[in-house]
Amino acid sequence: MSSQELVTLNVGGKIFTTRFSTIKQFPASRLTRMIDGRDQEFKMVGGQIFVDRDGVLFSFILDFLRTHQLLLPTDFSDYHRLQREALFYELDPLIDLLNQEHLLQPRPAFLEVHFLSRNTQAFFRVFGSCSKTIEMLTGRITVFIEQPSAMTWSSNSFPPQMTLLPLPPQRPSYHDLVFQCGSESTTDNQTGVRYVSIKPDNRKLANGTNVLGLLIDTVLMEGFHLVSARTLSSEDKTECYSFERIKRPESFTMNKTLKPETTIISEQSQKKK
Repeated sequence: MSSQELVTLNVGGKIFTTRFSTIKQFPASRLTRMIDGRDQEFKMVGGQIFVDRDGVLFSFILDFLRTHQLLLPTDFSDYHRLQREALFYELDPLIDLLNQEHLLQPRPAFLEVHFLSRNTQAFFRVFGSCSKTIEMLTGRITVFIEQPSAMTWSSNSFPPQMTLLPLPPQRPSYHDLVFQCGSESTTDNQTGVRYVSIKPDNRKLANGTNVLGLLIDTVLMEGFHLVSARTLSSEDKTECYSFERIKRPESFTMNKTLKPETTIISEQSQKKK
């Protein structure tokens, strides 16, 4: 790449170097007129075009020009200032996107874990406002049920060998899942045990309290925060743990099948988890 293909901008004291084609991809913008020398407000000084604007906000604008996506930090709140900069540079696609500010605001996701310990068994029910979170947990939780294997011993004095049958949690709906662990009596008065494993932890746990701790750790590692812990009913002593996560949409991108001057903004398809 030759130096003639590059341009250096000094925006509020911050230096940016990029391709001419990146800056000029929207012919109707003020940036294009600046590069072409048709806007007398901007002059070349020491091989750089000086722009007396906010350099921090320009970094988001340049990233948008490079990728046609707007990715902002989770704690970003200067929408109006960024919109003002987009107006200054006359970048209509970015202006249209920022007019959809409500789409860029953080979106809360809620999750509840219900836990009931009764004798030697523990029962779990997980509710989530985001079905993708429930799908993620379903893929990571496995219930193992003890089952007697085919008899390999010639004498009845030996106990039968047991195998573990892996099963996924039950899904009553898109927004919840249920499972249980612990020991239970079978129809032939034998005791069977249900174990639970939650990836990436490879342990098979039968104790309800241990499974609850591992489940809560898994939820916290997914970015959720514990909001409250309470007992739902004094009779059955079901415990309820409420979580919340604030997550910004992944990104927004332009429909590249349209010309830049008539581009519309559409939400980018979310990545599969």
